[in-house]
Amino acid sequence: MIAIIGLLAAYVGPRYFSQIGRSERGVAKAQVEALMKALDAFRLDVGRYPSMEEGLAVLVDKPAALAKWNGPYLQKAVPRDPWGFPYQYRLPGTKTEVEVLSLGKDGQPGGEGDAADIASF
Repeated sequence: MIAIIGLLAAYVGPRYFSQIGRSERGVAKAQVEALMKALDAFRLDVGRYPSMEEGLAVLVDKPAALAKWNGPYLQKAVPRDPWGFPYQYRLPGTKTEVEVLSLGKDGQPGGEGDAADIASF
């Protein structure tokens, strides 16, 4: 009986844990897309993307100096990526005007698999 359970665990375990990695990457992609939509809504209202100093927090909290701010642009606080790291915001971006990205499981630029960056571009 124990041998059968061990064989099942050896067979199912790796497949199960690879699915977890895929779901975390899927969540990160969805959150990056949602942040980009919120940034686009901010831009439509204010006429520009948030500055680097304002960052993504301006999507939730109105700065006193922005009369055209019509948020909040997110229903909740800016999320952390599925691995607990803050999303990176770049203005200007390296490939597009504005970028949002997760640095993946390792929290470092680049990488492969679960450690690969997930970007808006």
